[in-house]
Amino acid sequence: MKQIKAYLDQIANISEKDWAFFTSKLKLQVIPKKTIFLKSDDIERHISFIESGVVRLYIPKDDPEKEITFGFSFKNQFISAYDSFLTQTPSAYNLQALSETTLLSITYQDLQDVYEQTKIGNLIGRLTAERLFLIKSKREQNLLNLSAEERYLKLFKERPELLKIIPLKYISSYIGVTAQALSRIRKRI
Repeated sequence: MKQIKAYLDQIANISEKDWAFFTSKLKLQVIPKKTIFLKSDDIERHISFIESGVVRLYIPKDDPEKEITFGFSFKNQFISAYDSFLTQTPSAYNLQALSETTLLSITYQDLQDVYEQTKIGNLIGRLTAERLFLIKSKREQNLLNLSAEERYLKLFKERPELLKIIPLKYISSYIGVTAQALSRIRKRI
């Protein structure tokens, strides 16, 4: 709980009463390594804060080699199939724990209760949604404006730990190249 408190304290000052109500709604989950904990066509019922671990967001394909990885989330970040969560409609993608992952999760309905019954809930919800939007927007801009090599170098510079913990086949999909093309990029560098 300390990590999510520190994260939220960066956003706003939360009263003890609001904090107690919010934390009463959180549920701890430990997801084993390589577990898909949300499948496409399922409705996302939770938004979660990652206390430890790494989560991959990807579009599944019949051929696992053709899966499209489009996001990763790490310790001290929120994770959700957020579009499915907001609309309560089926997700178009999977969420998979790449390592054992510890989550603090809140259901859609419990979050609505936090919004309605606390003074700070709406502000935290809005600011968290804004941060998720900025991450998505930055990724889209990188895909449109940078070469594959530039995307790899930027990823390596911003998140060097990625290369130690995430298989290269997922990284190649994330930057939008084949595994062979990533291998050539890595040789050039």
